[in-house]
Amino acid sequence: MIQTKGYATHDSNAKFSEWEFERRDVGPNDILIDIEYAGICHSDIHTAKNEWEGVGMGTMYPLVPGHEIVGRVTQVGDGVTKFKVGDIAGIGCFVDSCRECKPCVEGFQQFCQKMAAYTYSGTYMDRVTPTYGGYSDKYVIDEGYALKVSDSVGDLAGVAPLMCAGITTYSPLRRFGAGPGKKVGIVGLGGLGHMGVKLAAAMGAEVTVFSTSPSKEADASALGAHHFVVTKDPANLEPLAGTFDIILDTVSADHDINPYIAMLGLRGTLVVVGVPPSPNSVHSFGLIFGNKSIAGSLIGGIPETQEMLDFCAEHGVKSEVEIIKPDYIETAYDRTVKSDVRYRFVIDMQNA
Repeated sequence: MIQTKGYATHDSNAKFSEWEFERRDVGPNDILIDIEYAGICHSDIHTAKNEWEGVGMGTMYPLVPGHEIVGRVTQVGDGVTKFKVGDIAGIGCFVDSCRECKPCVEGFQQFCQKMAAYTYSGTYMDRVTPTYGGYSDKYVIDEGYALKVSDSVGDLAGVAPLMCAGITTYSPLRRFGAGPGKKVGIVGLGGLGHMGVKLAAAMGAEVTVFSTSPSKEADASALGAHHFVVTKDPANLEPLAGTFDIILDTVSADHDINPYIAMLGLRGTLVVVGVPPSPNSVHSFGLIFGNKSIAGSLIGGIPETQEMLDFCAEHGVKSEVEIIKPDYIETAYDRTVKSDVRYRFVIDMQNA
């Protein structure tokens, strides 16, 4: 077994402290990654505070969060062909799946019919051994569930959030055809929204940011947005009715989605990736007139996540990050809840 140092919380108070645990030995198809950076996703906060217990996703304590992981390969199993020692590897939201069901065979392992093994607060496919995440110094993973990161990317801190925030926004943009000649709206300019802007712009779309914060206009422009709309004034939305091909809604606070449906053009799609606490009410006529759609999207499988990483390397796309040490995790959680980060906290695990 491999001795590992992590940072864990033992209950829903989400107070973190150093915690020693064991990873499995490197098997024939495994790689050992020395973690350099681990991003903080809002899902980490929900899980640490056990806020999803009511929807059947109770937290397994002790909890070592982190599913935005990047580091260097330091050991490979005898059967490994995808990686060599010294390569850069990433880990996203899951680390294994059944490999046999239709979604797995088709490369949609996130929808494994036997439930994928999530990177933390879950178990491996034996349904007994707990998984612990990237707020730690090492991870052992089957090479088939690790992602290759190009040596050309340079500083890795901005790469870590691509493993969740990047694929969460890339997948629906690619699925619904963002590109030249398409008008894309991004609702919210936070950890997800800022990646949506960067990716949609890199795909060649005309990008508009919708935000309640006028102060974010300069940032939106710097990230690649062509237009910025303050949504607090409904009059700002009226001229945009029926003009968008895709609107990506990244907001996790309660809000009315009907104004965004109204801004979709013929056969346009509103894609929901944020998870507000309360259900939303939709006016059916808003969808019927224009053959409009509402869709959801959940990360991506291994093939699509690799495609996203290759796209980001080619176009120089990374997350905007604030690098912290592990002793700042609790403060980072508080600031993330208050939207006081531009735009993703990333933990430096190299000198933890």
